[in-house]
Amino acid sequence: MKFSNVIGQEEAIGRLRQLVEEQRVPSTMMLCGPLGSGKMALAMAFASYLLGERDGDNSLLSDQMSIRNAEAMLKNWEHPDLHFTYPVIKPAGMSADHKMISDDFTREWHEMISEGPYFYIDNWLTKMDAANQQAIIGAGESDELTRKMSLKSSQGGYKVSIIWLPERMNAECANKLLKLLEEPPHKTVFIMVCEEPELLLDTIKSRTQRIDIKKIDDDAIEKALTERRGLDQDIAHRIARIANGNWMRALENLDAGNENRQFLDMFIMLMRLSYQRDIKELKKWSEIASSNYGREKQRRMLNYFSRMVRENFMYNFKQTELCYMTQEEENFSSNFARFINEANVIEISELLQKARKDIGQNANGKIVFFDLALQMIVLIIRK
Repeated sequence: MKFSNVIGQEEAIGRLRQLVEEQRVPSTMMLCGPLGSGKMALAMAFASYLLGERDGDNSLLSDQMSIRNAEAMLKNWEHPDLHFTYPVIKPAGMSADHKMISDDFTREWHEMISEGPYFYIDNWLTKMDAANQQAIIGAGESDELTRKMSLKSSQGGYKVSIIWLPERMNAECANKLLKLLEEPPHKTVFIMVCEEPELLLDTIKSRTQRIDIKKIDDDAIEKALTERRGLDQDIAHRIARIANGNWMRALENLDAGNENRQFLDMFIMLMRLSYQRDIKELKKWSEIASSNYGREKQRRMLNYFSRMVRENFMYNFKQTELCYMTQEEENFSSNFARFINEANVIEISELLQKARKDIGQNANGKIVFFDLALQMIVLIIRK
């Protein structure tokens, strides 16, 4: 995968190239940034470059045959010196003695990354048929990674380990990985792709070179939508603004049955029932929210609710350049926005943040969503 396949992010790409040119590639680096910003795409492109894929006419390999071989292997993500680590589940019926490792889901992982380097954790959970299970990186993975990285490079160059969502490591795995990072094998590069770095051990973070990835520029998303998806300029411009730097959100808005439309329906239902103080129907709403969606989707739905609260608050100022909504969202907000005001916007936002945190900590979904609904009854009528 080439840097040219990454959407936007010219500044980050330039920094990665500079590390190679100045021969200052760190043994452990961490790419951090918001959802949909292309952290994984950057990691995969950088790994490909380190392993010999050409960047324009440049390659870290000098022999043309070696370059062609490296590119052929990287095309299918089957290079022997590239290793992926990612959170996994333990399928039903699996022996309790078996320590799950990433390789247990190699087929599903290669299917997903072959479809593209932009994805959410929920896409991965669906690939694994995870249902409501939480995916983690366990102690077995750190043992396996230590074994792999101790092997000699098959091609005589770098060995690269991409660790996706290292914040999902359990304590035993994190402590074992720390020992590996303290004394990394020769010419080994660990690339961590992280969304919640605050959850990582401080001792691990102190051993990484952190690179913060910004949201994708609207212009870059608009360009990608017109060139890669064939959209008209006006439609691409509107979608790019709504996406707010998130390529996955841009793609979702191209899907007629996309997830955000489901979330909008749930948001509208919550607000209308809260205003009507219909506790019986709100209880049904909370049961739908807790039973129909997995935990990762519940958290994304709450993120969507938070965005809609912000957009409706800003809508009251009648400044169109400050609002980022689809036509459907704007149609609802034209009548609803007045209910989000200075008297309640902060408390509603904090309520949604608390619910998201509780869901992430495995709280009972029915209780969390019903409590959210009951408190919304009080907040929504404040003026």
